[in-house]
Amino acid sequence: MRQYDFDHIHLRSSNPEATARFFETMFGAEAKRDIYPPGTLYPGQARISLKAGGQKILIAPSHPNDPMTPAPAFPYYGVEHIGFTVDNVDEACAELQAKGAEIAVGPLTRSAGLRLAFVRGPDGIMIELVQK
Repeated sequence: MRQYDFDHIHLRSSNPEATARFFETMFGAEAKRDIYPPGTLYPGQARISLKAGGQKILIAPSHPNDPMTPAPAFPYYGVEHIGFTVDNVDEACAELQAKGAEIAVGPLTRSAGLRLAFVRGPDGIMIELVQK
C-alpha cells in the first residue's frame, strides 16, 4: 500500500492575522507570513503558515468567490478540532485563561489516565488539550 504522510491542517479564517496571533500567544506556534503571489487563488492576500505542536497549520482568508458560512456549533461531523498533548491539562488551562483564552469544555477526566479540555479559538476553532 502507498504510504501517506501527514502534511498540514488548513484553517479558513475571517481574520488570518488574529488567528495566527492566537496560536502564537496561546500555544507558542511559530508563524511565517507572506503574500499569496499572482496567479494563485488569493493573489495579494496574506498567507500564514504556522508550526504548532510539530505540525503545519495553514491559515487562509475568506474565499474570494464563494460566500462563507458561519462555523458550525460544536460538536459536529467532519474535522471537529485540533488536539495538542500537554503534561498537565489543569495548569495549561490556567495559563491559557490568564492569556485570555476561553476554556469551552473541562478540564475533565474522560477515562482513567485521560484528562482533557477544549479551548475555543477564533472563528469557533476548537483545540483539545490532552493529558495522558
